[in-house]
Amino acid sequence: MITKEQNEKLRGWFTGRLPDDVFESLVEVVVDREEITVIGRVPEPRLAEDVSAAEREAAVRGRIQEFRERTRESRIEVAREAEHRFGKKVSWGVECGGERTLFTHVAAPVMTRLRQPERQVLDTLVAGGVARSRSDALAWCVRLVQRHTDDWLAELRESLEHVQRVRAQGPDTEEVAGSSTGDAEDG
Repeated sequence: MITKEQNEKLRGWFTGRLPDDVFESLVEVVVDREEITVIGRVPEPRLAEDVSAAEREAAVRGRIQEFRERTRESRIEVAREAEHRFGKKVSWGVECGGERTLFTHVAAPVMTRLRQPERQVLDTLVAGGVARSRSDALAWCVRLVQRHTDDWLAELRESLEHVQRVRAQGPDTEEVAGSSTGDAEDG
């Protein structure tokens, strides 16, 4: 887990390294063990106020595609530097007109052991056509939990950051692990 300070430094690096004309503003930098995801805001297309929702949606999608193609080379260059510097893959996304779009990003495999009642949940989702496989069903469940527990997860992440700060301020862990409280002889 990355600390708030580490995330701020990472965000600062991207803010300083990205060319000024790439994003209107940097919205978010999210990092985990495998990947750094950089999300920026791009300007909405200028449209008349009376355009239909379909036309507005198509214009936003067009703007996102234009951004992706126009900035590809500079984003690749920044990603290579960041991957070398931070040891993680870099993925990109944008916000435009209230829509968030992620470009190619890491889909990391996660192994888990499930008991029969848990497997039955996944199998029901597959049988019902909600997912193509148990793996898809598990990803669907994680997204559903994430959507309904964002506040709780944010509070948990803050608590974990606090624990990391307290650990960093504590005594040297090697010294503690090497000490012995008992007598070594059986007598």
